[in-house]
Amino acid sequence: MDEGVPVERLEIEVFLALAEELHFGRTAARLGVSQGRVSQIVKGIERRIGAPLFDRTSRRVALTTLGRQLRTDLEPHHRGIQQAVGRATETARGLAGRLSVGYTAAWNGSLLLEAADRLRTRHPECAVEILEDSYGATLRSLRTGRVDLHLAELPVDEPDIVVGPTVCTAARALAVPAGHPLASRDTVSLEDLALAPLIRPADVPQVFLDAHFPQHTPGGRPVPAGPVAGSWQDFLTLVGAGKGVTPTCALAAAFYTRQDVVHVPFRDAPPVHYALLRSTRRADATVHAFTRIVIELAAAG
Repeated sequence: MDEGVPVERLEIEVFLALAEELHFGRTAARLGVSQGRVSQIVKGIERRIGAPLFDRTSRRVALTTLGRQLRTDLEPHHRGIQQAVGRATETARGLAGRLSVGYTAAWNGSLLLEAADRLRTRHPECAVEILEDSYGATLRSLRTGRVDLHLAELPVDEPDIVVGPTVCTAARALAVPAGHPLASRDTVSLEDLALAPLIRPADVPQVFLDAHFPQHTPGGRPVPAGPVAGSWQDFLTLVGAGKGVTPTCALAAAFYTRQDVVHVPFRDAPPVHYALLRSTRRADATVHAFTRIVIELAAAG
């Protein structure tokens, strides 16, 4: 920014949110402002800097090289300010009560347990329960109040669910039967999804299915429909029995070792992004404190 010209907090938050979402509508909904206001703020920042921060077309939004540099420079400072204000607020108010947190991926369980321990250390009157959930139960658990927060795969685009910043990312893999020809490969491609029935989850929104369990490959080849599964153990049982294949995270190989299932990394699939979700009805200080701790721990590695 120009020297001597203060940067408004909203400008920073709009830029960082758009840099993560890469979608003007989702950014506007996340920040509670109009889409036109987001566009106006971004154009104002770009005028002051003197160069574009985003490449925009009718189909996509992407960061420019300068935009990526600005995001890298801003994020740690913005996060530090948020954490400092949050800790001060928590200390002033004092926190107490019970918090339930769900997760879908076993590899995220340890992060949540560590965050729960840290929250209890800072606020001994807080109790945290960590619960494993299935893809299909994520939104239902939030809406019924079974959990207050959920660390789950993106995308999520529901009007009553608040999506926090991305906590972690992981490479993708394809779980295949041990005897399938794909099992002998070092890597697979998204085009290989056309070679076997795709086992899909039940009771998940279409936007989630399109992102993780597509009906067509990027090249337009149809992906055969396989059976529907509930829990992750159901997925693995069906894969091991030769009923199909299913996309997962590359970390799954270390957490779910089975002789009848092989996890083969994708060479061309985007990573899986995980974020903390909450219902719009739940936004108290304990929820925000736990969210900040999870982000702190994830950023620390």
